[in-house]
Amino acid sequence: MTLTHIILATLAGGLLSVLAAGLLLMGVPNRWMPRMVGFATGVLLAVALLDMLPEAFEADVDAHQLFTTLLVGLLVFYGLERIALWRHSHPDEEGHDHHCPAHDHHHHHGHGHGVSGNTVFSVMLGDSFHNLVDGVLIAAAFLTDPALGWSTAFAVIAHEIPQEAGDFAILRASGMSTQRALLFNGLSSLAAVAGGVLGYFALSETRALLPYVLTVASASFLYIAISDLLPLLRREGHRATSMWQTAWMLGGIALIAVATLGHAH
Repeated sequence: MTLTHIILATLAGGLLSVLAAGLLLMGVPNRWMPRMVGFATGVLLAVALLDMLPEAFEADVDAHQLFTTLLVGLLVFYGLERIALWRHSHPDEEGHDHHCPAHDHHHHHGHGHGVSGNTVFSVMLGDSFHNLVDGVLIAAAFLTDPALGWSTAFAVIAHEIPQEAGDFAILRASGMSTQRALLFNGLSSLAAVAGGVLGYFALSETRALLPYVLTVASASFLYIAISDLLPLLRREGHRATSMWQTAWMLGGIALIAVATLGHAH
């Protein structure tokens, strides 16, 4: 039953990433993407600080070890991003990607505006690796508590939507057709399913590792929120858009807080 939930949760993220790419194609994210980024920020912060970390600290593990794991996790994700394996691409309200130098000054109209094959390969490799890790983290959460598993999956989906939309824009800018870009995005998302299944079988036999994996998952969510999403919100100069972003961020926090209270031990 737990494995079924893990597979369903990881598949849901893939389906929604393809949906996000389709919305980008139709232009809808030009209006909604800034709010989605705000919502994802709130969800990631709340799941990490109100759900995952408290769950990890309820285990019979020394607090110093978990805080050390959190620090190491943050440093590892920083290092992975520096070597271009861990990519978080988030388009702004105009659809530009803030984390791909090759795409910073090009629109996503699919004419190959300077986006090389190496850039496409890097995006796909980084996205697949990212999805694989997300799958393992979702599996760890489900093995700890089904409610925590679904809130973790929801947090992953929330931040995957703007990321996958940004990746789709890069693929289109490289000259790919819409259908091919959607296919590549969909195939990349399947890595999360593989990660979920791998995590289930690996962690079922080593449940003592679950508090540490949850702490690493918290580090991942905090790193994404603090290094990627909050700077985007801070750069927003339009007052009305900024207010909407803040409202959606608080809404994301409130949603997770209510859900957390509902299944608190």
